[in-house]
Amino acid sequence: MNWVLLGIIVYILIQLVIGIVVSKKINNEEDYLLAGRSLGTGLATLSVFATWFGAETCIGAAGAVYEKGLSGATIDPFGYSLCLVVMGLLFSIPLWRRQMTTLADLFKQRYSVNIERLAVLMMVPGTIMWAAAQIRAFGQVLSSTGGFQVELAISCAAAVVIIYTLYGGLLADVITDAVQGVALIIGLMILLVLVVEANGGWQAAISKIEPERLRFFNESSSSSWLDTVELWAIPVCGSLMSQELVSRVLASRSPEIARRACVGGGLLYLAVGLIPVTTGLLGYGLLPNLSHPEQILPQLAQTYLNSFLYVIFAGALISAILSTVDSALLAASALISHNLIVPVLGHPDERSKVLIARAAVMVCGFIAYGLALHAGRVYTLVEEASAFGSAGVITVVVFGLFTRFGGSLSAGAGLISGLVMWLAGNYWLELQTPYLWSLGAAIFSYVLLACYEKCVIERRAAFCQR
Repeated sequence: MNWVLLGIIVYILIQLVIGIVVSKKINNEEDYLLAGRSLGTGLATLSVFATWFGAETCIGAAGAVYEKGLSGATIDPFGYSLCLVVMGLLFSIPLWRRQMTTLADLFKQRYSVNIERLAVLMMVPGTIMWAAAQIRAFGQVLSSTGGFQVELAISCAAAVVIIYTLYGGLLADVITDAVQGVALIIGLMILLVLVVEANGGWQAAISKIEPERLRFFNESSSSSWLDTVELWAIPVCGSLMSQELVSRVLASRSPEIARRACVGGGLLYLAVGLIPVTTGLLGYGLLPNLSHPEQILPQLAQTYLNSFLYVIFAGALISAILSTVDSALLAASALISHNLIVPVLGHPDERSKVLIARAAVMVCGFIAYGLALHAGRVYTLVEEASAFGSAGVITVVVFGLFTRFGGSLSAGAGLISGLVMWLAGNYWLELQTPYLWSLGAAIFSYVLLACYEKCVIERRAAFCQR
């Protein structure tokens, strides 16, 4: 009998039980999507950390560092850590004070219902891609542990994730975040110590790393400073206004708690994120020429941890992935149900709102499953999830949250031009820095149309005075 696989199954069942138990406390849409706006500093901080710290770090970033060296860690953990800290310092308090349910509510409050719906269409695809990345990583762990085909493992992972998310909502996600966050930190630290010992200690381990693999920035002749800016802009600007992060801000009990949770979660993310980065660097010498670089962390764990410790490590890793994909599916569900479906139905009761949100979770889960099956790499999915449509979203949110400059016309132009430029630059024109081009296009379009709107308003005011 595969005791490791059995232990992981037990771990998953515990997650499902937590979701089912917590589901009994869900009485309305706010309970399901925002945990009743009841999060304190501790739970909120661990939830911010655990929601981001999942497949993209443990599987994606470790694999990227194994393959490319330290330059593969630009996006994760450094870029995403900066993103969380910026959210806490600049955006958390203004967003919390708006008392919204989703980020799309801001577009309705500041601009119009049509802009709200357009923003949802921009944000949902990236969120589903994020969920797909987690499902694929979940499948990679199951495949590495149980010897399944990756496709079968991804199918099992998708089924578990969809069922788990349907029940518990954000409160179950936050509770499991706290448990799995601590377990994962302990598991990663144990693994790092054993990997260092296998290399003969810290001094010997570092001396074995090839110097070119320690370069943080890509110094190839084909790269430029704009390439570096692009690499940092994608995780920071691309994830800053994700519904997953905004939901933690809105679910906090106070604006001060929201700020502390984001800053604290970002710093914790950076500290813990350096462990998979270091493990990926050291693992290259221990397990060279892996056919699937993204399996470096599970493979090292299988090699250097005994069965008991590996069960704890793999269970915590799977729990981390579950919490991340749970957040992504809930985010997509919130945007679709709260901002698209519920307004069309008029004023349904709270029970109906929760049912609609759960149905949206199922649909988004199946779409994410399809993407996970056909995606090439977890890291690629994460990067595209951050970049898709986000240039227009961050542009419109910044202008809308901090200024009165611009209206519905400029907001629509910013959203659409940002997305069109990114799609064209990434897939058709093959620009070197498509995200920066999309960000520039969104800002230019917004400002241009906002100036036009201002001129129209001034002319109307002058005409009325006559």
